Amino acid sequence: MDFDHIECVSTSDELNEDEIPYHHHRHQHQHQHRQNSYQNPQNSSSKAHYVNVVPSKINHTPSVYELLECPVCTNSMYPPIHQCHNGHTLCSTCKTLVNNRCPTCRQELGDIRCLALEKVAESLELPCKYCSLGCHGIFPYYSKLKHEALCNFRPYSCPYAGSECSVVGEIKYLVAHLRDDHKVDMHSGCTFNHRYVKSNPREVDNATWMLTVFNCFGQYFCLHFEAFQLSMAPVYMAFVRFMGDENDARNYSYSLEVGGNGRKLVWEGTPRSIRDGHRKVRDSHDGLIIQRNMALFFSGGDRKELKLRVTGRIWKEPLNPDSGTCIPNLCS
Repeated sequence: MDFDHIECVSTSDELNEDEIPYHHHRHQHQHQHRQNSYQNPQNSSSKAHYVNVVPSKINHTPSVYELLECPVCTNSMYPPIHQCHNGHTLCSTCKTLVNNRCPTCRQELGDIRCLALEKVAESLELPCKYCSLGCHGIFPYYSKLKHEALCNFRPYSCPYAGSECSVVGEIKYLVAHLRDDHKVDMHSGCTFNHRYVKSNPREVDNATWMLTVFNCFGQYFCLHFEAFQLSMAPVYMAFVRFMGDENDARNYSYSLEVGGNGRKLVWEGTPRSIRDGHRKVRDSHDGLIIQRNMALFFSGGDRKELKLRVTGRIWKEPLNPDSGTCIPNLCS
């Protein structure tokens, strides 16, 4: 469903650039080497003896990492790690894709576990795969995947709501992607005024729009407007998402207002992070929801045309001077 006409008026505000510092964490690896100490054999009164110091951890060399790399998908292997009768290994996911044949020697795989390699993996510590994006943590081999799934430095998914877009990247890259590839409107300022016009409001199919990206307080925000069925009744919904992590999103609030004929609806809340997909936000009803009958009432006239004007603003929450944390739901 497409709107016949959309107008946007954005009031520009002075932007305040906020610096967000981050700290580098260094991790030093300690290597232990086998040492052999003995007395001079020429001294006949001395008795030669040897002291062996066994390393508590395996020396991390590229060959160890190569052993833990699946030859099929080239990803790191996690238990259960399978091997053929000749000792070639592969991950459990790829084992189901090779028709139970070893991809190296073509022998039948069977159900042999490589317990030794699984044990070796327990001794390893690896950097996060997003280290080039700023994460400097070092994690045990079997904890690395869990961390990377929640790492604050992991790339963001494209927040465009009109289609399923697979593009990922940093915020500035995604802003340029939204502007150039999805043709999303870009505005500077913290207030907005949208007018939605639909000639036949009786036809309400599931439809999503991402109308505007706002740049204010040195951050980016996405304004969404959607039409969908809620309990067999058509509704319209508007909400704002923050282009950043959830913790930073809590530093901001926004309000939305729609009305007409002497009535109005007002919504106020905290923008959701784009880590949450637009469907998740919509299904949680975390935004301004307008029933169709109310939308037609706001439109006035003979109710044969939808005319909605949604206004709103975004503001930054003041900081608590004692704790340095944000006090929610207070307008600056």
